[in-house]
Amino acid sequence: MSATFASLGIDESICHVLAERGITEAFAIQEMTIPDILAGRDVCGKAKTGSGKTLAFGLPIVQLLRRAAPGRPTALALVPTRELAVQVRDELLPAAHALGVRMAAIYGGDPIDRQIKQLADGVDFAVCTPGRVIDLIERGDLSVADVEHVVIDEADRMADMGFLPQVEWILRNVEGEHQTLLFSATLDGVVDTLVRRYQHDPTRHEVASSGATVEHMDHLFLLVHEMDKAKVCASIIDGADRTIVFSATKHGADRLVRRLVDEGVKVKAIHGDLRQAAREKALSEFASGKLAALVATDVAARGIHVDDVDVVIHYDPPAEHKTYLHRSGRTARAGERGVVVSLVLWNQELEVRRIQKRLGLEQPLVEVFSNDPRLADVADWPD
Repeated sequence: MSATFASLGIDESICHVLAERGITEAFAIQEMTIPDILAGRDVCGKAKTGSGKTLAFGLPIVQLLRRAAPGRPTALALVPTRELAVQVRDELLPAAHALGVRMAAIYGGDPIDRQIKQLADGVDFAVCTPGRVIDLIERGDLSVADVEHVVIDEADRMADMGFLPQVEWILRNVEGEHQTLLFSATLDGVVDTLVRRYQHDPTRHEVASSGATVEHMDHLFLLVHEMDKAKVCASIIDGADRTIVFSATKHGADRLVRRLVDEGVKVKAIHGDLRQAAREKALSEFASGKLAALVATDVAARGIHVDDVDVVIHYDPPAEHKTYLHRSGRTARAGERGVVVSLVLWNQELEVRRIQKRLGLEQPLVEVFSNDPRLADVADWPD
């Protein structure tokens, strides 16, 4: 049986707000790391997205935090995307409110004047993208001199997106005595360099490798016809609760959304050409259930961290097996199973077979049409 948050040392008032959200037992990464973080240790956690790491680092920090002076937060979490900054803040807000901790999400694309005012009013825990932090430090509107807790979340993604020089610049400027927590799906290469340079005798904890990800999903490879492809996609979405569909391009995503809307699907796109407010609105409507599906490009999908996504559809097959894993990781989160469906045209069969081989998935390609009754519930697909 999993530990309770109270048994891990989490404050009673935080446990109460967690219980109101139906969160009573800790996930593995939370059980492993919370006692070490509360004890003030540096922690290095290897855990994939959806393992519960936001509460793992966030709850103890909220509990330990010293109140901040204006413009001088005492805790800083660095995250790779704007969407993740918003989601981390929102997930921790109930616990923060319980203890009177002031939180803010600080990221590029949001009006800087509003963020400057927020910081001047006082922010204890800032969840930030690296570029905006540097802008604010250089303007003199944010100081990291009082920071006592630093979190580097999704360090491997930061490396993939080229943000590590910015992350290191910030870490070098946090000079006082402080605790550094690092979470990443992989801990090799440049991420290991971060651990060695900026953590002091960290305790290391590991949950689930990416290899386990494939096993936690059911995979379907469906041979479809070009003229029927969008209708097949719509049939799958209609039979699921929450679906993310991957498109290779921004234009392709917008085109697919128009076709799905014509089929009666409640859906929006999320990609880099959209304004930040539009992306946040689409994500919020998707998370709350107002939208049945999101159509995303690979880069935009890095900011999608929504639990209970039951189906991922590769509308356009990915170029390589790593992308297949990244995309598919939007489902089968937090211990739940998920279904991953690839829609394959006749001229894509060879590249899909190649990806299957790299992933160790030997599965048939099944020809389907949009009126196939099996599409009504792909989770119940006959073996």
